Amino acid sequence: MITQQYDLTSKITFNVPAKCSNYIEVSSDEQLLEALDWARQHSQQLLLLGGGSNMLFHKDFDGLVIQISHKGIDVINDDGRFVDVEVGAGENWHEFVLHTIDNGWGGVENLSLIPGCVGASPMQNIGAYGVEIIDVLLYVEAINLNSGALKRFTVEECELGYRDSIFKGREKGNWAIVRVAYRLDRESDLKMSYGAIEDELTGIPKASRTHRDVSNAVIRIRQSKLPDPSKIGNAGSFFKNPIISKEKFEDIVIHHSEIPSYPQNDGSVKLAAGWLIEQAGWKGHDRKTHGVHHKQALVLVNKGGATGAEIWALAQDVIDSIEGKFGIRLEPEVNQIR
Repeated sequence: MITQQYDLTSKITFNVPAKCSNYIEVSSDEQLLEALDWARQHSQQLLLLGGGSNMLFHKDFDGLVIQISHKGIDVINDDGRFVDVEVGAGENWHEFVLHTIDNGWGGVENLSLIPGCVGASPMQNIGAYGVEIIDVLLYVEAINLNSGALKRFTVEECELGYRDSIFKGREKGNWAIVRVAYRLDRESDLKMSYGAIEDELTGIPKASRTHRDVSNAVIRIRQSKLPDPSKIGNAGSFFKNPIISKEKFEDIVIHHSEIPSYPQNDGSVKLAAGWLIEQAGWKGHDRKTHGVHHKQALVLVNKGGATGAEIWALAQDVIDSIEGKFGIRLEPEVNQIR
């Protein structure tokens, strides 16, 4: 059922005030197709909503917001080691990760506690602590918003990049992801060298460490650094870690020898956006209703009462500051709804 003048504030983790002209929640392909048909009949702009964890509304949305709430976790193949699992796009991501750990399936434990829903995982190519969705993705099923046709995208067809995909790029606004399939591995190697994971696991002998141990370590690390969206409005990492040329990196390191860097396979270098922001003096920056988190400079927060436009103005100030100091222009990871 379509609800008019719907208040979206509780649906988005930034907790900024936002309404939409019309709203509907769908939990099946049939319901989605009916909503798309209604939108065409009433000449409505469309906006798809999952967990609301990666959006910043600058103003109200004049159109139909469709919340994708497809559920289900189904094993479609199991050879004793590898398990192929198809998951509804509306499943909570972290709860799905816990489900894989409970069943002894490895591959996504490093992605514990990432906010949002399963449908966002291939769209953003989510990643953390040395793991990205591309490492386990099998396929994506999506419905074309114009024709209503269902298509299964292979990993290659998803065109995954760093926090990017075909669904955010050249096909943005054309598809609704409804199901995602992953190939998980009961015997997958534990990835423990990234960040502070190894430090968290020092009390557990390496030979006896499990996927659950890694997940618990990641959860402790994230909880120690990142604000809980249920207590303070935020969307996690607001900025992407910039990837620059080797030549540009060599120029920067002359003046900033301590800069953290991560060489990429193509010769480019990834930098830590949080470090750049902290070096420019923004960590803990306070504008009363909003600011930069005091523990993690990558995170912008709504302390209460801020608008999306105010948070975006802060983001722009941070971006301009980093460009002035380092010659690097940061890109937002959070989707802007203007």
